[in-house]
Amino acid sequence: MSKPATTMPALLPEADAWLLGEGTHLRPYALLGARLHAVDGVQGTRFAVWAPNASRVSVVGDFNAWDGHAHPLQPQGSSGVWCTFVPGLLAGAKYKFELHSRDGVLLPLKADPYGLAAELRPATASVVAALPARVPEQPARKAANALNAPVSIYEVHLASWRRVAEDGNRWLNWDELIATLVPYAADMGFTHLELLPISEHPFDGSWGYQPVGMYAPTARFGDAEGLRRFVVACHAAGLGVLLDWVPAHFPTDPHGLACFDGTHLYEHADPREGFHNDWNTLIFNLGRNEVRNYLVGNALYWLECYGVDGLRVDAVASMLYRDYSRKAGEWIPNVHGGRENLESIALLKRMNEVVGTERPSAITLAEESTAFPGVSRPTYSGGLGFHYKWNMGWMHDTLSYIQRDPIHRQYHHSEMTFGMVYAYDENFVLPISHDEVVHGKGSMLGKMPGDAWQKFANLRAYYGFMWGHPGKKLLFMGCEFGQVAEWNHDQSLDWHLLDQAQHAGLQAWVRDLNALLKSSPALYEADYQREGFAWVDHEDAGRSLISFVRRSASGKSTMLVVCNFTPTVHYEARLGVPVAGRYCERLNSDSRFYGGSDVGTGDVQSQPQGAHGHPHSVQVNIPPLSSVFFELVTP
Repeated sequence: MSKPATTMPALLPEADAWLLGEGTHLRPYALLGARLHAVDGVQGTRFAVWAPNASRVSVVGDFNAWDGHAHPLQPQGSSGVWCTFVPGLLAGAKYKFELHSRDGVLLPLKADPYGLAAELRPATASVVAALPARVPEQPARKAANALNAPVSIYEVHLASWRRVAEDGNRWLNWDELIATLVPYAADMGFTHLELLPISEHPFDGSWGYQPVGMYAPTARFGDAEGLRRFVVACHAAGLGVLLDWVPAHFPTDPHGLACFDGTHLYEHADPREGFHNDWNTLIFNLGRNEVRNYLVGNALYWLECYGVDGLRVDAVASMLYRDYSRKAGEWIPNVHGGRENLESIALLKRMNEVVGTERPSAITLAEESTAFPGVSRPTYSGGLGFHYKWNMGWMHDTLSYIQRDPIHRQYHHSEMTFGMVYAYDENFVLPISHDEVVHGKGSMLGKMPGDAWQKFANLRAYYGFMWGHPGKKLLFMGCEFGQVAEWNHDQSLDWHLLDQAQHAGLQAWVRDLNALLKSSPALYEADYQREGFAWVDHEDAGRSLISFVRRSASGKSTMLVVCNFTPTVHYEARLGVPVAGRYCERLNSDSRFYGGSDVGTGDVQSQPQGAHGHPHSVQVNIPPLSSVFFELVTP
């Protein structure tokens, strides 16, 4: 058993207590939780926890036989924070907080809200760990995250990307992921990895979206140093790292935040505000300064202490509206009588402002499915301050189209073209995420109509349209090689499919799309500038043909993109182009190298014959179920 605790009110300086109470402390994680500390030259651990309505708080653990009388915490003035120092207690100790309610009732033992590490489920204790040092910002990472940079994101659920079948179907650890995932994603040409939530969570089936330890990297893949090595390895390979971040809700597990000090401390008391019907989870009470501070500090923590490049914020739509997924009478209007959640809006703005000031190289991305205005616009102009917004409308429309039999597509042509009507309202990411391949939706390949050959051709054509379209790209793991089965979080992707030529061809197509994206400024530099896009023909619904031109911000790079969503070949089709010159066929999804029928054009010289409102034109062969990229090489 360790030595008795030392009671020292100075463990929480008055200025810090003030900022915590005000909700403006930038780094509350440096003060609260279990932090390695020295008092009068004696090494140990300082414990601090916010529990304003508790009548007694103790820290219990394997170092004191889980005895609540051994190490009581002392209240720090009127801050609601309780502190103590345990000399001699170092990293690796397991602990929880024992709290008594205002009425003296003993509560379930609580994990540390600010814990830096935790036991692997089903165990639930927090673990004393060192606070990681801040990672310096890298100018190269800021440039790679910019609006005018090529961005192609590989979304990954680490526990099911690959597993070790011969070792009990276990997950890969951080070092194994460094040796496999990092080189794979780099070879495939992706620019960023996006990891489904890696904060500690008790239930595998939540995929991490119901976190308990917001500050603790999950123990599933090893310790925190392993995560830091993983981020370093990604950066060395030219890959950015984005983390899914979940400030919208948290689970009801008794060792978590629910009724933390015997009251609804972190969550709303009224279920019309505090309970999420879709996920059976609790909703943060963002009207509380300390709760906002907890979340904003957490966002900065992952960016600073692990050096990740950005946060993709989950379920933003559910945060913005008080009536989200609620019937009449099941929600409470805001102070103005409206449906907007003013507290959530204030939190998101505050988080984005803090990130922009303290970590300007980082980015934030919103998963937001409504028409809420200005999601990716600066807060000073009335926006929420995100850098990017997922384009859920584009995803739903185009997936609806591509799943139809080609004979019916002519009647739904606008589903592929309507996205350009609002393409510049936000800084959009085009997402084909995990949500599109679960819960009975089937795999991307399984959505495609036709026989086996047509399924692959359809999917290649669709990806070509996506990579040609303005907006950054995101693709969930397995979609790049045509996973046949719906995603199952309990098992590895079906990598053996790559032994088949059609799957290998699809993978090669995605690899080459990424390579073309990075090498052609026309495809990324002006993603969010109207001057970077021009239709050639978006009205040929009868033949399900779509063609458009992409241009770089400087105008020096021009790409003609032609998509055919029927199995019909169109020979010597005339298409208008804005600039005269030789157009080189850079990529063709119908190439035999990808499993296609090998209809192509090669290089073609423009002619001074106007077409489709452009002064010049080219004649090209348009393959069946295809996307073809022609680059202007000699103006």
